[in-house]
Amino acid sequence: MKRTVIIAAAVVAVLALGGAAGAYAYFFSGLRTAPKALALASPSPAATPTEATTPGSVAGSWTVGSGSVVGYRVREQFVGQSSPHEAVARTSTVSGSLTVAQDSSGLTAADLAFSAQVGQLKSVDTVAGYNVANRDRIVNGTLQVSQFPTASFRATSVALPAELASGRQVTLDVPGKLTVHGVTRDATATVTVQVAGDTAQVAGSLKIDMTDFGVQPPQIGFTNVEAATTIEFQLVLARS
Repeated sequence: MKRTVIIAAAVVAVLALGGAAGAYAYFFSGLRTAPKALALASPSPAATPTEATTPGSVAGSWTVGSGSVVGYRVREQFVGQSSPHEAVARTSTVSGSLTVAQDSSGLTAADLAFSAQVGQLKSVDTVAGYNVANRDRIVNGTLQVSQFPTASFRATSVALPAELASGRQVTLDVPGKLTVHGVTRDATATVTVQVAGDTAQVAGSLKIDMTDFGVQPPQIGFTNVEAATTIEFQLVLARS
């Protein structure tokens, strides 16, 4: 009888942390998964010398196409757990464009402008016993998506390596302006790019502190959320 009372008291205490779903997550959050960081979807081998194109062939206007994804990755710590969990949400509601020009100094990408509908972000990680869609509602409220429906990244220009025209993967830093929650800050995206004919793949990330954009980490009874956030993207660009 005494043992039964102790067990019942423990269950009541745990339920108080945030309801039945929260209690299950409290005990079983070790049963959790998060997808890997976004990367080039299907990198192709570098072009051979006979297949290499001239830098001018990369020039033109490029527009975000189908298959593009943008999302965030943030660490959350469940009560009673020794290791953090990565909360990951993504959306395919992405738009944007850039222009590549060739001159005597080389290739330059200009007028880079990309945006995503933050209200369309959906969690893609899993936590046993917890409906991660509940987190999405909390995030939407925190980001005030009705007032600030989009997040965007813009850059005036960036020099492109000549190797890009050969079909090789190239990695570069792109300094620009990131706007989240109606606040704009300087930000640098690290990207990997590969071009194949009239299609280009771009994958990369930016690391931010959400408080710099007037966003406080969501407060949840059984979870502590870190302010450090990674914005990641996988874009498919088509020559337009």
